[in-house]
Amino acid sequence: MINFKNFLHHYYLSSTILAIMILSCLFIASTSSMDRGVFTTENIESGTLIEVSPVIVMSNEERKLLDQTLLHDYIFEWGGKKDQCCMALGYVPIYNHSYKSNCEYEMDFELEQISIKAVHFIKAGDELFINYNGNWNDSKPVWFDAK
Repeated sequence: MINFKNFLHHYYLSSTILAIMILSCLFIASTSSMDRGVFTTENIESGTLIEVSPVIVMSNEERKLLDQTLLHDYIFEWGGKKDQCCMALGYVPIYNHSYKSNCEYEMDFELEQISIKAVHFIKAGDELFINYNGNWNDSKPVWFDAK
């Protein structure tokens, strides 16, 4: 059973409230092959909303600058035409890629947020993965050597 205490965190930026929702059972830890990843201390049922994080949207020109930095590995293409990029807040940039992911992400361009949802049952202690192609079961090659 997931404890919903400390489920919602509010951050104030200027006069806008940014709500970051992260399940309290999630934590970031080292992995054996991918630096860091997102893990759970509790079982998570398929269909569970795991995280909702606001994003910082940037232009294509800013993307060109980010591509020259370490942040290139943590940003997402953004917009219907994919002519922008974004940096998600919360744990979203830390989820590792898998072609057999147990989670999927959804981009909401209007609300400027990314949501993470479980697509399979996830056992306590397991790492949570997303497929960087967007669809949880998309086998199209990504831009790096993925296993």
